[in-house]
Amino acid sequence: MNDRRRFLKTAALGAAVFSLDGVTGTPARSQTAKGKPIVISTWDFGRAANDAAWEILKKGGRALDAVEAGVRVPEADPNNHTVGFSGYPDRDGRVTLDACIMDEHGNCGSVAALEHVTHAISVARLVMEKTPHVMLVGDGALQFALANGFQKENLLTPESEKAWKEWLKKSEYKPVINIENKSYEPGKGATAFNPLMLPGNVYNHDTIGMVAMDAAGNLSGACTTSGMAFKLHGRVGDSPIIGAGLYVDNEVGAATSTGVGEEVIKIVGSHLVVELMRQGYPPEKACKEAVTRIVKRSPSKAKEIQVGFLALNKKGQYGAYCLQKGFSYAVYSGDTNNVLYDGKSYF
Repeated sequence: MNDRRRFLKTAALGAAVFSLDGVTGTPARSQTAKGKPIVISTWDFGRAANDAAWEILKKGGRALDAVEAGVRVPEADPNNHTVGFSGYPDRDGRVTLDACIMDEHGNCGSVAALEHVTHAISVARLVMEKTPHVMLVGDGALQFALANGFQKENLLTPESEKAWKEWLKKSEYKPVINIENKSYEPGKGATAFNPLMLPGNVYNHDTIGMVAMDAAGNLSGACTTSGMAFKLHGRVGDSPIIGAGLYVDNEVGAATSTGVGEEVIKIVGSHLVVELMRQGYPPEKACKEAVTRIVKRSPSKAKEIQVGFLALNKKGQYGAYCLQKGFSYAVYSGDTNNVLYDGKSYF
């Protein structure tokens, strides 16, 4: 009887591993940092963000402080047209920012369609800490920011304005479905219009998402963006939505997303990734499952857009997965000196 029980237990464990790793049964490829702390973030510009976050983490600082400090770097970068200051505007020429932040206690704050304030992530943190609410939007978010000491500023730089005006020539300002899915080919001037430069691809990846674990083993995350270039005024993607663009569960792990936010919202993507990790999925496999669900919803659309997920669990394991090749993420830990990795892709 004891032998039979051991056999059944072994068989059940084997079946669980098989189901988590897909039909091939190959082991998960998520990587593990040796010890704490660790910070991971999306895209090439995540490395500069990681540097700022690591300055806090290496001194024993809180993960929440680290992720806020980290994403403030791309928010203030005038050469980054997908986050914060100098972000590409909407169709009306208005730069609107979305951001959210979440701590180890499950507290969270968010702003959407915020204008005239570079550091949307810091306003989101104040929403979390100073109000009974989770999200403030539009004029209300701006009013709150100004009341708390932020200065009103012009976020539309001459370079971004030039790109917007050039875009208007091609779009003719008609309400054409998905016209905002077109951008400019870098390196060839603002007039080099290329309809294949889709939102979320390597040239228009629109979001910095960051998650971190501090020396105490606590998790936090931040996500901030200027959104899809030349979007309809008032459009909000996944970045400020808790559970879509970002989710943190201090018992399990944290996840963030990047790319076309509408598709992430439809599957509540970051929450899905964390819940899969709760079930035992390693981070990369959890991210892959979320991407696969997007493909199943609309296979033809999935071939034309980019979405990527990035995740970290309590064991220090991290991983990513995306629709198209070209999604990169940066990792900084005690044994990984701000290394940039290519996320594995579905297509």
